[in-house]
Amino acid sequence: MAQTNSLPTDERRFTHLRRHPRVRISAPFPCSFILVGLNRRSAVKQGDVGIVYDVSTKGARMMTEAVISPGDRIEISLRLPHHTSPTVIEQAIVRWGRAQTYGIEFDGLSLVADSRLQKYMARASKHVAVPAR
Repeated sequence: MAQTNSLPTDERRFTHLRRHPRVRISAPFPCSFILVGLNRRSAVKQGDVGIVYDVSTKGARMMTEAVISPGDRIEISLRLPHHTSPTVIEQAIVRWGRAQTYGIEFDGLSLVADSRLQKYMARASKHVAVPAR
């Protein structure tokens, strides 16, 4: 399981309530994304970038300087470590944002994306250091 003692108090308090396990990433990895839907694809520059700090099969927490808002639909391309090609999630929704950090919910994954995320999470969870007591 991921470290919980290094989390802010409010986040640590609710970690056990998660329905889907997430992996805290020891070395954040890059992603790129575009807004989609209702002509948004052509209205914004292609390839805004961000950094992913944790991920599950249902979503991710990322930081970006791009201007996005809760409710925006995005297509996101994750550059998972140790993978030769990006994992593309074609439908995701921005659920919350605070100080250039955003919670992204994946809105249905392809079988390929789901499989790649499962494998990444299994590998990453084996390498999470447990704090000494």
